[in-house]
Order: sequence, then structure tokens, then C-alpha cells
Amino acid sequence: MKTTTISKIVATSLLVALGSCSSDAASAGSNLVGHVPIDGSSTVYPITEAVAEEFRRIHPRVRVEVSFSGTGGGFKKFCAAETVINNASRTIKGAEVQLAKDNKIEFLELPVAYDGLTVVINKENAFVDHLSVAELHKIWKPGSTVTNWNMVRDGFPDLPLKLYAPGTDSGTFDYFTKAINGKEQSCRSEGITFSEDDNVLVGGVAGEKGGLGFFGYAYYAENQSRLRAVPIKVGGSEPVAPSLATINDGTYSPLSRPIFIYVAKAAASKPGVKEFVEFYLESASSLVEQVGYVKLPSAVYAAVRKRFEDLVVGSMFADPVAAKKTLMDLYN
Repeated sequence: MKTTTISKIVATSLLVALGSCSSDAASAGSNLVGHVPIDGSSTVYPITEAVAEEFRRIHPRVRVEVSFSGTGGGFKKFCAAETVINNASRTIKGAEVQLAKDNKIEFLELPVAYDGLTVVINKENAFVDHLSVAELHKIWKPGSTVTNWNMVRDGFPDLPLKLYAPGTDSGTFDYFTKAINGKEQSCRSEGITFSEDDNVLVGGVAGEKGGLGFFGYAYYAENQSRLRAVPIKVGGSEPVAPSLATINDGTYSPLSRPIFIYVAKAAASKPGVKEFVEFYLESASSLVEQVGYVKLPSAVYAAVRKRFEDLVVGSMFADPVAAKKTLMDLYN
């Protein structure tokens, strides 16, 4: 299981933030029991694991297990009823919806935060002041033969380009390839180190002067001493660096997106699962920024909690029109 300092920091912060309420519950001794197996996105993992750590302290008899195999890998387990919650850094795909239907798995889709996919370079790389979407496409497109920084832009030095990316089962990989190359999974296959563990990607870029990679903002925020974030330029606009502010206001484009948990309806009424998800949604607004993500508007959190309370199944992004709307539009 992945361990990060993020979850340890946030768990400590939660003890303070939740204060006497948590202390009272723990000291009273919870008799709640249950099993909450969770898998999926490594991007969403830090939030879910931090929530799970605090929840276990309050309800030690509930066995909450959080793993990561990528959003796609997690959905395979979720649709086979091997887990009851899937962390997802993208919305569920049509084929996954069909697989769930075939296996009689109804699901609840619950956004929990905003994230900004962060393009990172080695800390010693002083020549990259920004990259354009066109340059990223040139590097990552299918069949790309770009293997040196001097092939990316005139004036860049003769330095081997070493690429690092989330695994192909990752929702982050899906989102990046669609945003940069126009289609999910559309990407070069040569010259890339893939890993579902973001800490491997961090270490790879940090260890290679010519390294370039991408992953969720939280992992950059945790490793700013080892990496540099690359501002992104879209068309004729000024380059924009990822930050809590630019992710929140949408100016960090096109790599900002909501992230989710998906909950099996059949398990949602079980006391352990129900209590965990309610705890998750109540904690999210104060938690996500401490982990390095951007919290949703309070009105959206309220609507998401109501959606869970009413056990509303299915995806709000199922049709192309809805997929282009903001969460505020969808949940108002």
C-alpha cells in the first residue's frame, strides 16, 4: 500500500479540525463494525487514506482498506463487486457503466474535490519557463520521436528527454491524453516510464536532469523541493502555473478537473460504509486543501451529500452536453 507524508499530515490536521467531536466519539467507544474495501485512483488516494485514518480512530472496528491500481483498474474490481468504493480521477466510461450493469452493480457518483494535472520538470532545469499545449502534444502524441529537449523548441539545450507518466489504467493518464492529444489513451508508447505509483514518477523526474512527467497537484505540492511545476500556455494566452487559486478559478487550463469517489448502492446502506461515506463528505471541505487539492463550492458539497442521502444512482456526465458543464451547473 502506498504511504505518503500527505496522509500523515492531514490525519494530524483532522484531529485538530474535528476536535472534541472526534475525541468524544473515540472515548465513548464505537461499536460500529463493517468492511470498506476501496481501490482505484492514486491521485484520489491521499484524500481517501487520510479520511480513512481518522475514521479508523473513531470507529476502530470498521475495517477500511484503501489500495490503488489506477482508476481503470479500480473500476474493474468495483464492477466485479470486489470493492465497494472506487477512487476515480475521471468520470466512469461507457464500457465501465455497461460492465457494472451486466454485473448488476448500481453506483453513486460523488465528486469530492478539484485537481490540476501538474506537468513537472527536474529542479535543476532552468531553461523551461513554460510549455505550450502544442509543445506537449509534440512530445506526447502517438508516434512522437522527440527524445531530446532541443527537439521541443529552438534554443533548448542538447539534453536527453526522459518521460514519466501514470500507468495506462490511470484516470490521470486518460484525462491528460484527451486534453493534450484529443483522445483518451492516445499517446506515444516509446521512451516513457509508466507507473501507477506517483511516488515513482516523482523520484524519476527528480533523479533525471532532463526529466518530464505529470501527475496530480498534491504530489507536486508535497515535493516542491525536488521538482518544478511548468506553467502551461494555451494558444495566445499567457502561461499559467498550477496553484490552488488557478485550479479553482479555471485559469489553469486545460488540465483542471474534478475527482470522485464511486460507491456501490448495495453497500451504501450498510452501517460501516454509510457512516464512512457520510464522514468523508462532511470532512472533505476542510480536508482537501490540506492535502493539496481544491475544495468544491459549499453548495456542491451540500448537493453531493443530498445525492448520497437519496441514493441517486448513475453518472451526471453520461451525455455529451452534461459532460461539458461545470459541477455548479450540474448540481444546481
